[in-house]
Amino acid sequence: MTGKVNLRGMLGLVLGGWMVVAQGAGLDPELDKVVQQGKDLFSHATFDGNGAVCESCHRNGGVGPGRRPDGQAIPSLTNAAVIFPRYKAKAGRVFTLQDQIRGCVGMALEGKAPAYGSDELTALTVYVTSLAQGKPLDMGGKPQ
Repeated sequence: MTGKVNLRGMLGLVLGGWMVVAQGAGLDPELDKVVQQGKDLFSHATFDGNGAVCESCHRNGGVGPGRRPDGQAIPSLTNAAVIFPRYKAKAGRVFTLQDQIRGCVGMALEGKAPAYGSDELTALTVYVTSLAQGKPLDMGGKPQ
């Protein structure tokens, strides 16, 4: 069979690989519960702010392009977890994903940012991280 493609064998490899990916995508039930808590916070929590929620700007659960309150387009969050930590020249320091989430809650939502180590911040971080499942690490990269 040299020089010939074994389609049945390739199909088996592709489908077998897909099955491994599909099985790997199934989260531990406890982790999935935290992802769902984060998604709920993302969609419904105002953090005692201006009435907006994360999804007010980051539409479709963060997987599609969004808009800031001033109308400026913003990218999706599908790679947010893999581009942090990143250096922010305006602030003159390195930001983590948790720093970014807290900043969004405090500024865009004008709310009380969840404390570091809190269940709320953990759940939001886990949810945003779940959106990047399978994306390659790109510390300091550009939002997509």
